[in-house]
Amino acid sequence: MREGMVEANAIHHNVAISACGKGGQWQLALKLLSLMPGARVVPNEITYNAAISACEKGGQWQLALNLLSLMPEAKVVPNEITYSAAISACEKGGQWQLALKLLSLMSEARVVPDEITYSAAISACGKGGQWQLALKLLSLMPDARVVPDQITYNAAISACEKGGQWQLALNLLSLMPEAKVVPNEITYSAAISACEKGGQWQMALKLLSLMPGARVVPDQITYSAAISACEKGGQWQLALKLLSSMPEERVVPDQITYNAAISACEKGGQWQLALKLLSLMHEAKVVPNEITYNAAISACEKGGQWQLALKLLSSMPEERVVPNEITYNAAISACEKGGQWQLALKLLSSMPEERVVPNEITYNAAISACEKGGQWQLALKLLSLMHEAKVVRNEITYNAAISACEKGGQWQLALNLLSLMPQLRILPDVVSYNAAMYAVSGMGVGYALFRKAFGLGMYPQFWSNSYSTINLHDMSCGAAVLAVRWWLAEVVPHLLSGPTTPKLEVITGLGKSRKEWRTTTDVQDAVFQLLQGYQFPSRIDQNNRGVITIDGRQLKSSELRRLFTPPS
Repeated sequence: MREGMVEANAIHHNVAISACGKGGQWQLALKLLSLMPGARVVPNEITYNAAISACEKGGQWQLALNLLSLMPEAKVVPNEITYSAAISACEKGGQWQLALKLLSLMSEARVVPDEITYSAAISACGKGGQWQLALKLLSLMPDARVVPDQITYNAAISACEKGGQWQLALNLLSLMPEAKVVPNEITYSAAISACEKGGQWQMALKLLSLMPGARVVPDQITYSAAISACEKGGQWQLALKLLSSMPEERVVPDQITYNAAISACEKGGQWQLALKLLSLMHEAKVVPNEITYNAAISACEKGGQWQLALKLLSSMPEERVVPNEITYNAAISACEKGGQWQLALKLLSSMPEERVVPNEITYNAAISACEKGGQWQLALKLLSLMHEAKVVRNEITYNAAISACEKGGQWQLALNLLSLMPQLRILPDVVSYNAAMYAVSGMGVGYALFRKAFGLGMYPQFWSNSYSTINLHDMSCGAAVLAVRWWLAEVVPHLLSGPTTPKLEVITGLGKSRKEWRTTTDVQDAVFQLLQGYQFPSRIDQNNRGVITIDGRQLKSSELRRLFTPPS
């Protein structure tokens, strides 16, 4: 009778501990376990399994492993359920190495792993970014006479998804029918997400279209992944089409779904639609978060709507959404594009109050705002503040600062900044040289600067077909003027000494594909004015208005050679 009572008490404790685990009350589960010796109730493997499982569900992997280590002392032998729960606890805690260690200990303890054990270990590897190990475990299962199930395949496909291996994810999906394993919505969602990460939006949509035939109903996660795939592929129309089709499928869009759709509109330059979706979220009682607002503000920034961007930023506290550095970066960039340098600096100065730390993107946008506003002193002040704040400066930072100095007529400072870049292990790029050359295009130092930039291969498109044709794409007006001077002075005289006079052409383009080199002066106008100033016979080609032709027959080599002689 006494033995029966003890057994009943153990059963009662096991049931109670298990209930606590399922209810997320891991503390109570451990409390009950600790009370058992005082009640003269001996815990068994079921007790420990329930307690370890409670810790696993509560995200307490250290406590789960501690319980496992206590079992030999309590003379309780762990079984496959014990190890599976402990491995799952490690998986949830991001401890893939410990999960694999436990799996190896099972063979030493002569405990046979089952599909639950392998699934947990594979999932642990996936979450740890170890997709190769995840697939290795999957391949070992047949030798261990363990048959992979739906959960196993889902974990393996998810591991491939996280590792950016969309082809392998699809291969696993294709193997499931042969293994007589039926895919579910989790399987398809993981595979679609793998395609999304791999930039395969067409394949993502194909998988979505295959689901009804497989009698699998897509859920919020599936649609969110598909919409995100369209977003990354620049297919905002398809993203919105998917969103609008969800009610017909009786799937309610959630926060993640709307965020993906708004981000698709942002990337597609559709700021009006992005704001429309934000308003629809409120109607659908879906709470926006910082990701939502970041995408919407960025959409306004790209659309040149700085007022709306600031309005969204100011409305965030009402929604109890805390802005982060991405939010401020987008808002400051919106002010920069709108020529509102004062507002950009005001936002930057308000960040410490909001406990948001500016990063290099923040400072770059603010410096660029000062550059566009002709505030070279403030641009340099921000550059020095970055150093004090230990924020990494990059080529974008220095390019904006150099351009600010150029606009302010501070050519010495512009050149000084350019010379500092290699010392700071920042490689100047074509933008750096273009900005600096614009500042010194009419000075002696400009000639040496052009030679250096040209020698470094900054203008790979310069030679077109032959030496008689030059291409000024990727050049600022200052760089273009120096390039034409150099070509006329040092190359064309050799061409004129030949038996025939070649056709001389300067390809300027019409400015449609040219980046804005922080100036309103067109490169073609600058070059044409240069040629007209020297009274060289030149004209705009009527068949191709992006080309200036020069009549070489009326050019004199002696006059040309003086064009690229630095002023004394």
